[in-house]
Amino acid sequence: MNFVGNVEGRELFDGRANVVVCDGFVGNIVLKVAEGLGMMVFDTIKEELTANKLALLGGMLARPALHRVKQRLDYTEYGGSPLLGIDGVAIVSHGSSDVTAIRNALKVAEDAVRAGLRDSIASMAARLGGENSD
Repeated sequence: MNFVGNVEGRELFDGRANVVVCDGFVGNIVLKVAEGLGMMVFDTIKEELTANKLALLGGMLARPALHRVKQRLDYTEYGGSPLLGIDGVAIVSHGSSDVTAIRNALKVAEDAVRAGLRDSIASMAARLGGENSD
């Protein structure tokens, strides 16, 4: 484990930390703002790439790369994230999750159970001097 300390909002997505711990309210706001910003950026790019014929040609050339970026950022591909701090495995999914997102959330839950996520967290907390829920 490599604790990097506090991170600023502008550092949340730069790869400095793989995990950022915050309370549920703040985490939800961060996710919603990031999602809204991503949608706005993609809509703006789409507008600009259809603004004229030259931009449209460039957009056609960039389409495969843009599709890959969109797929990497699509929450339905991930399904959800583990909710930590409970005695078990719970996956939090987007409120507007479709069938694909729910199916992928179930895969995340299955993977977490198979990997022993709950026991791993309890063990690490015990090693770091935290309370063990066993």
